[in-house]
Amino acid sequence: MQKIYTIILFSFFYCASTQAQSILSVLIKTDQGDSLFNVAVSLKNTQANTSVSNYTNRQGIVVFSNLVVGEYELVILESSEYKEQSQKVTLAENESKEVIISITKNNVTTLEEVTILSTRSAQINLKDAEVSSYVTLKEIQALPMEGRDITRSLYRLPNLTIATLGYAESPNVSINGLNGIYTNYMIDGMDNNERFLGNVKFNTPIGFTKSVTVLTNNYSVEYGNTSNGIVNLETRSGSNDFTGEVFYLTRPGSSIDSKSPFANLDLSGNPVKDGFQRNQFGVGMGGAIKKNKTFYYVNVEQTYDKKDNLLNVPALGVSEIVQGNNSFTYASAKIDHYWKKNFRTSLRGNLGWFDIDRQGGGLEGGTNFPSSASRQENRTYLIAMKNQYRIGQRLQAETNFQTSYFRWNYRQPNNTTLPTVNVQDPTGRIIANLGYAGAIFDDSEYTNQIQQKFFLTKGKHSLKAGVEFTTSDFKLLAGGNPNGQYTVRLTQLQLDNVKAKNLGASLNVQDIPADVSVLSYDVELRPSVFGKTQNVFNLYLEDQYAVNKNLNVVLGLRYDYDNLSKAGGNKGDFNNLAPRTSFNYAIKGRHVIRGGYGIFYDKVKYAVQSDNLQLSNNSPDFLKQLAELQRLGILDPTADLNQITFPGNLLVRPTGPITYLNGPTAENSQGLRDNRFNTNYRIQNPNGLDNPFSHQFSLGYQYKIDDHSLFSLDIVHTETNNLYTIVDLNSPAPYKLNDPTATVTNVRTQAAANLTRPIPIVNNTATINGQVLRGVARDIFMTTTQGKAIYSAANFVLQRTKSTDSKVSYRVAYSLAFIKNNSESINTRALDANDFEAEWAYGDNDRRHVITGFLTWYPIKNFTVTPALLYQSGQPITYLARATDFGGTTDLNGNGESFGLPADRQPGEARNSGRLPDATTFDISLKYQIAIKGKPAIEISADVFNLLDAENLTGYNSTRGVSNLNQFGPSTANTLVKYSTAPLRQFQFGLRYIW
Repeated sequence: MQKIYTIILFSFFYCASTQAQSILSVLIKTDQGDSLFNVAVSLKNTQANTSVSNYTNRQGIVVFSNLVVGEYELVILESSEYKEQSQKVTLAENESKEVIISITKNNVTTLEEVTILSTRSAQINLKDAEVSSYVTLKEIQALPMEGRDITRSLYRLPNLTIATLGYAESPNVSINGLNGIYTNYMIDGMDNNERFLGNVKFNTPIGFTKSVTVLTNNYSVEYGNTSNGIVNLETRSGSNDFTGEVFYLTRPGSSIDSKSPFANLDLSGNPVKDGFQRNQFGVGMGGAIKKNKTFYYVNVEQTYDKKDNLLNVPALGVSEIVQGNNSFTYASAKIDHYWKKNFRTSLRGNLGWFDIDRQGGGLEGGTNFPSSASRQENRTYLIAMKNQYRIGQRLQAETNFQTSYFRWNYRQPNNTTLPTVNVQDPTGRIIANLGYAGAIFDDSEYTNQIQQKFFLTKGKHSLKAGVEFTTSDFKLLAGGNPNGQYTVRLTQLQLDNVKAKNLGASLNVQDIPADVSVLSYDVELRPSVFGKTQNVFNLYLEDQYAVNKNLNVVLGLRYDYDNLSKAGGNKGDFNNLAPRTSFNYAIKGRHVIRGGYGIFYDKVKYAVQSDNLQLSNNSPDFLKQLAELQRLGILDPTADLNQITFPGNLLVRPTGPITYLNGPTAENSQGLRDNRFNTNYRIQNPNGLDNPFSHQFSLGYQYKIDDHSLFSLDIVHTETNNLYTIVDLNSPAPYKLNDPTATVTNVRTQAAANLTRPIPIVNNTATINGQVLRGVARDIFMTTTQGKAIYSAANFVLQRTKSTDSKVSYRVAYSLAFIKNNSESINTRALDANDFEAEWAYGDNDRRHVITGFLTWYPIKNFTVTPALLYQSGQPITYLARATDFGGTTDLNGNGESFGLPADRQPGEARNSGRLPDATTFDISLKYQIAIKGKPAIEISADVFNLLDAENLTGYNSTRGVSNLNQFGPSTANTLVKYSTAPLRQFQFGLRYIW
């Protein structure tokens, strides 16, 4: 590592020492030392009466080269945020001079460590071909936004849509049509992903956010670790003035919201219904510890949700409301210290602590008694230190370090020592779920990240280079209940006796008769923690070359390596070189034509590695089954079977008579692993994994209409390769039902399908070399990277910032786009015989047309009205087989799997071949500030979501299983069954004190 740093430093200083010429380097900053981006600077030769103009780069620097000896006047051109300023400069022959100019903004308090993007929402891009969106704090605060959750505003930006959720807590926006787990989330340019699946680690609240930048296509090599887009949040800093806010926000819920027959989602993505209420409060404040030297900002926000479930079991005489609560706590602090004018350190800390109740009952009634209740516990902290400093006149650098912890305890049972008990009535119907809350998933990860960045300006070149290393240590406790799980059946007499106890919701495991009939008993064999360490290394170099005053060309190269790409092999994916290039041609500073191409590599999701450990096995019988697949040429014959398998989680069923609460322990049942037949086991890929990557193309045009108005057109095309897919090494032979008139007589039974497997399965056994083996699997799954996606879009954006003579600001965007893919997630499997070509179709997050817009109106002083529009074309529909049409089964090809869908596809129908109706939503936010002593101090707000109470069947957060994307029967039936809708009209009210 030290050798790499030395080489980079030597290269920079070598360039500086071999290009002696007369240049003037100008650094534009605020009076607090913050660099300013895209500031127009004019340099006039007072003797020759000639001038040249340019704009500052991201480091706040503009460079004028090839200058003659003489006197110059340096002019900072006036804008809406600062007045015109000028300074005399004398330049000698072959002199390299640096000038630093401090700007005092017009009535603006600087709140952030770096303000290089403070006016970008109305600024033309004169630098590169980056396709991105920038939202300021003021815009964020004006928007109608549920629960101060910033991620719930991002779908209003181009190339972003509201995502179909892969799981309840998954990211709620999709970039470029891909699953949200492929987005890279950052805070102040540093990692903010839980690296198991890729969600946000710390959900930064509004009170600690200065701005949000979303990079969707063709961005700098400085950013990576994703084949898709990046969401970067800039955090707030203190200033010399003591500023802050105290707020209260409430969603009263069903008392005033429109009534819906379907569940909505809370902020965590979990379903809620009647009785839901939300209350939020918090405080944020910042100031100077030492004026002009040391600044601080702290923010604490708390959210409480109240929610009701119904426990309804007539057989036991139980009908009760079970109340639950969610608690979300976010605490953040930041200290900025200026050691001297060329050296600043920022120390940031974020703490997230939230609990989600699964209190029992159900949204419409359920049999989960509170004894089987659990809660989801998430714990997060991030501690980051950024050091920004200057080395000489032209070279700047950053040395950054972050340590973080994330714990995702998906199900923490209230009763950790009890077994799981599923109670049936005499007819075999489940009437109670008691005891331990079911499967375990408790993931912990410790991550450390180091960044070293360099920025060099020399003549027409603006270079950046950097190296980054991120290491994550994962520990996972997962599987079934190590205390055992029982299914029992009561006699009528026993049922009557239990009911007579009149225990209501307090019914527990010990209240079931000891002599109850035990139908089954299973116990988890591996109640222990396992995991691995993931190391990701990145290196990049980029040159932004000013060919002339109008043309910029950017050339960059990035290298990425992730050790998890080894999977079950011995060699990782080492060839991840990612060139990126772009051009930006400006005409009179108001018209820009830009374009670019780049390759972008993703890291490996740790869940891929974890699933292939957790769901594996290494029993002797299973190893013999794998060896047979090697002999058949299906599995690499050179694979080390001990390296690609693992003694993962496994539920076994002890033989012999089992009495209630006396089943064998996990320790006493270990010998059952070898002969346990399973529907599927997983192995690691012995040939390793190729990192997902994308080719990104873009061509765009920008026109700065005036100082406050900007029009943009961007055409983007992204081809993503090496998406995750899962193949079945023991798949049945193909059995496609392409005939729309297929009936029950065309269905292939599971027994018949099992006989067509490379290793036939008969009565849950496999016969190999004349030996009958029981410890085998019907399906053997292996992760590969043969998935692909294509996204194309044309984005039109018109935006205007508020000016002193205008009462409106707005942003309107229209996207014409489509996404096609054959893989939606890390667990995508082909419906029939590993045929992923048959899965190629429009993606779940596909929209053809999306119109987003919001306008902020300032009708009177201190009063804002912000209506927001979202129009979306309908998402695709997959038509599934109806059981009534096929003799009671929907497993038409007999492979025993529906691969994430409720059923096999309807014969003759392709995946996602239909469309839901379009969806239109209007939201509105009203805010009024009451002035105290001439200054706004108290803000009253009201937000109304789905103001017109529209019933939208598409384009909202939901898991696929409860969405309308699945419909049963042929498309010719022209029927549409509603399984859920977008939230109907909802209200939110707030009160904020600002100083």
